[in-house]
Amino acid sequence: MSYQNLRVLDFHVHFPTSARWFGQSAPQPRRSPEAEQAVRGYADALRRDWRLAWDFPEPEQEAHTDEEQADRWAAEVDRYGLEAVVFVTGGGNENLARVVARHPRKFIGFAHHNPFEEGAAVELERSVNELGLRGYKIIAPALEKPIDDRAAYQVWEKAAELGIPVLIHFGILGGGGGVSRHVNMDPLRLHDVARDFPTIPFVIPHFGCGYVRETLHLCWSCGNVSVDTSGSNQWIRWMPDDLTIKQLFRKYLETIGYEHIIFGSDSSWFPRGFAVRYLQDQIRDCRELNLAADQLDAIFYGNAARLLRLAGD
Repeated sequence: MSYQNLRVLDFHVHFPTSARWFGQSAPQPRRSPEAEQAVRGYADALRRDWRLAWDFPEPEQEAHTDEEQADRWAAEVDRYGLEAVVFVTGGGNENLARVVARHPRKFIGFAHHNPFEEGAAVELERSVNELGLRGYKIIAPALEKPIDDRAAYQVWEKAAELGIPVLIHFGILGGGGGVSRHVNMDPLRLHDVARDFPTIPFVIPHFGCGYVRETLHLCWSCGNVSVDTSGSNQWIRWMPDDLTIKQLFRKYLETIGYEHIIFGSDSSWFPRGFAVRYLQDQIRDCRELNLAADQLDAIFYGNAARLLRLAGD
């Protein structure tokens, strides 16, 4: 299959499960109910504006089983001519493994448990060797400890042993009105870990998500760090200088090179499904930057396929 004569592997999708996406309860806010309502109201207003700007429908409210959602996502893969999609979250490792097993030629799954939970390294090994998951996803600003805390080193040792990619979200979290202050906000927090485990391919999503300078400095120091392009990257509107996705592509191309840029969409919910708008805009930007055919193939397929060790790549 192909999209506009390109192979496309989406490296960053969230499976819209009826379970909690990470398979565990989120920490409860310490705010009063009144304060929580005000925070949510502000976030909801910003997200409505974002959907209007992108002409996205509101997320559906009706419930669907995970089996139904898996079949809908398999249809999206076919509709848009995608090679496969990588679900980086999906209601816990067991749940996501069942989803992937329903359409194994179209779906790839990542483990997504807390690296600081008891037995996290053992769970990572089980998720890869027994459940068939092929990477590890962490949202750093949702963790209770710094990402470079020694308590997680057994997890990094296991990831290196397994030879899997590790996708770690840094930067602002949760869309407009979300979290913008946390000990793990800055990607440079990964510096020591990435240098201590140079064989682990770390990927920072969303072009660094508001922390472009820090991501570039991390990549300058650590050759095992790549970026993904996923999402609307609405954070660029909240930067002090004018910035575009095309400018981000140019900057990363001239620093880390096309070999370390990986396409992702950050798609999840229906009725939007696969956010093809992101793919179209990014292909246009890359073509206008005069990337060669092999460079386009690397960004939209080959780099991800290499990290995932797909057969034939």
